[in-house]
Amino acid sequence: MRNINAQSITDTVRKLCIEANCHLGKDIKDRLDEMYHQETWPQAKEILARIIENYQIADDANVPVCQDTGAACVFLKIGQDVHIDGDLTDAVNEGVRQGYAEGYLRKSVVRDPLDRVNTGDNTPAMLYTELVPGENIEITVAPKGFGSENMSQIKMLRPSDGVEGVKRFVLQAVEEAGPNPCPPIVVGVGIGGTFDKAAYMAKKALLRNVDESNENPFYADLEKELLEKINQLGIGPQGLGGKTTALAVNIETYPTHIAGLPVAVNINCHVTRHKTEVL
Repeated sequence: MRNINAQSITDTVRKLCIEANCHLGKDIKDRLDEMYHQETWPQAKEILARIIENYQIADDANVPVCQDTGAACVFLKIGQDVHIDGDLTDAVNEGVRQGYAEGYLRKSVVRDPLDRVNTGDNTPAMLYTELVPGENIEITVAPKGFGSENMSQIKMLRPSDGVEGVKRFVLQAVEEAGPNPCPPIVVGVGIGGTFDKAAYMAKKALLRNVDESNENPFYADLEKELLEKINQLGIGPQGLGGKTTALAVNIETYPTHIAGLPVAVNINCHVTRHKTEVL
């Protein structure tokens, strides 16, 4: 059994909140550069150039790459042989509180969905925990902006809808989103499980780097096909046309009931932020 002090969790979350908001991952940067060189529509190419310039400025000045610094989604993989000295939830929220203050990050969380009073410190975090073998804690902070989050959808398909029904729904969700999620986007798709499990998988899919495919060859091919079809929609960067509507489609799956085929689509803009550290 390994002891981990809650203060270590707070310190790590604080640091990751700032790093995730100010520095895009290399996979996103490389894909943006790749799409810039492939884009033929002049206006789309110019927008991609400005997006690249924007993340370079954020890197150099250590400032947020987007004004919407998101709700702090914190994913924890907790080893079964770990004992946490202190309150885990409080430790995570204190890390978010400190990180958003220290990094001058916008506080966007309201205390109640209807009275709309801002909590003033971007807490509470959206906390997701998973028990895994081992004696470490893997912490991933993934700030989620709501221009893209608001465009997400879930649908309880019938098993008879099959793979073609899944394709239609994903394409429909992206087409209906249009320019609202600030394309180019990353599309997370969760297939299977239950209503809530599919939504969780769709969000978790966004944590996978855009240069990594699903380990199952069938779903890797489906990711590739959907990406091609999405980029044929002509929405383009910022919705002004072009062939760069999405940077990647990431699919996660889970077993489901004989009577169901849940499918969730969680959309992210190109600022698909996530930073991970292992304690």
